[in-house]
Amino acid sequence: MKKVIIYTDGGSRGNPGPSAIGVLFCNEKGICFKKFSEYLGKMTNNEAEYKAAISALKKFKAIFGKKLAKETEIEIRSDSELLVNQINGKYKILEKNLQPLFLELWNLKLDFKKVKFKLIPRNKNKEADKLVNQTLDSLGQSLF
Repeated sequence: MKKVIIYTDGGSRGNPGPSAIGVLFCNEKGICFKKFSEYLGKMTNNEAEYKAAISALKKFKAIFGKKLAKETEIEIRSDSELLVNQINGKYKILEKNLQPLFLELWNLKLDFKKVKFKLIPRNKNKEADKLVNQTLDSLGQSLF
C-alpha cells in the first residue's frame, strides 16, 4: 500500500448531542476496502469530526500495523472546513474542547509516512455521512 484515501465524517444531533462517526478506507483507484462507524455518546459536531479522523488513523494502525503505517501515505478527505483548516494551520483552535483532539490528531500523523488533509464538498462525502446517520438511526437517536 503506497497511498490510502480515507473519507471521514462526524455528526451530532443536537450539537452537543448524540454523536457518531463514519470512516471509509479506499485505494488510489477509489475502491473502498474497509468501512466502519461508531457511536460516540454526547459531544459537539466539531468534536465528532475530530474523533472521526483520529479513529481512522488509529484503526489503520490497528489493522495494518505500525510498519505499514510508516510506509503509507494517507489522504484524509473530510467535509469539515474547521477540521481541515485547523489541522493545515489556516485556522486557530479557539475552542478549548478541540485543543486536546487537535494535539492527539497531530501526534498520530507522526506514525505515518505522510498524512494530508483535504477539504471536499459534502456531496463527495455521502458514504461516510450515511454511516454516521445509520449508526445514530440504529440507536433510535432522533433529531429532537
